[in-house]
Amino acid sequence: MKFAIAGAAALLMGSTAAMAGGIERAPHSLGALFEPGENFVELSFGHVSPDVTGRDEALFGGSSIGNVADNYNFFGLAYKRQFNENLSAALIIEQPFGADILYPTPDGAGNGSIALGGTAATVDSTTFTALVRYRMDNNFGFHGGLRGSRADGSVTLRGCAYSPDPSCTGGVNGYNVDLDTDTAVGWTAGVSWEKPEIAARVSLTYNSPIEHEFKTTETIAGFPIDPAGTSTTKVKTPRSWNLEFQTGVAADTLVFGSIRWVNWSEFRVDPRVFTTATGGGLVELEDTTTYTLGVGRKFTEKWSGSASFTFEKSGDDLVSPLAPTNGKKGITLAAIYTQDNIKVTTGINYTKLGDASPETGTPDTARAQMEDNDVLGIGVRVGFTF
Repeated sequence: MKFAIAGAAALLMGSTAAMAGGIERAPHSLGALFEPGENFVELSFGHVSPDVTGRDEALFGGSSIGNVADNYNFFGLAYKRQFNENLSAALIIEQPFGADILYPTPDGAGNGSIALGGTAATVDSTTFTALVRYRMDNNFGFHGGLRGSRADGSVTLRGCAYSPDPSCTGGVNGYNVDLDTDTAVGWTAGVSWEKPEIAARVSLTYNSPIEHEFKTTETIAGFPIDPAGTSTTKVKTPRSWNLEFQTGVAADTLVFGSIRWVNWSEFRVDPRVFTTATGGGLVELEDTTTYTLGVGRKFTEKWSGSASFTFEKSGDDLVSPLAPTNGKKGITLAAIYTQDNIKVTTGINYTKLGDASPETGTPDTARAQMEDNDVLGIGVRVGFTF
């Protein structure tokens, strides 16, 4: 079996996946490192359109909130270099984490959130991974390298849910924090086993946390509230484990899948003044485990296709307003066209997002209900072997 449907389909999932656990938009993938042949380069593009809507709790009038999640685009680049039969290396650029959340304010026609209107979160990140892989003659291999992360973000808390006063003034209503761009480094390491005769491969990869130290500016209603002017906020991207597998099960037919665990509970955003005043941080997330299972089929020498299903179990119904979903079920369909040394993979993903209740306060209290939400993503990957 001389085709790699699973590799193409798994890579495609990174171009169409959306709204996974925490603020993850696409899973880390090392698929380029396992591309067959000599050298390989790939460009990827994706567009995601989420629909995350709900209603305020009755305490705040029960009005329709509207869509709180904005569309977004992202790109990726991967380059693999084969030095000899056993040694290879890769450089992968991707955008695995991000957020673009804004709760609409009331518009006078019964739409928009009284509880959370104006609450917003923006996170941008780009990850650079440099890897080396050594494949032994017994089909086992080892890979590892460094992962650099460049990120920035901002969070605004606004709405009556953040105020203890019936007039919606006071408390942390109107609070804003800006986290300036920072670059930090972590590492990744893993093992793999292959049997090319049946297109079989299993790999296990660990991604370390990456600790950023963001220069931080905190304000309320636009006025600085840190006596020192600015401070430093330490934020860790979460550690994760990826188990990926594929195997031929019949002529020109492949089964593939993955299990991904992410330690979101270590992802904390605790600005100095906010934490001192409230006794807690801005973000508190649960760990997630995401399962993917798919099948690929080669139809002709040039055309292949795949279908895969993704499942992420729901956790506590009470969630951060900055990540207002809870679990997911999704399907990805891909078509792969191969001509000489060029491979073009296109696909579409539909994901049903689990219901969730954004909460604030101590004790935690639901402020809205987000229900019947979904997300649609499309992606294209163009790869060249040389």
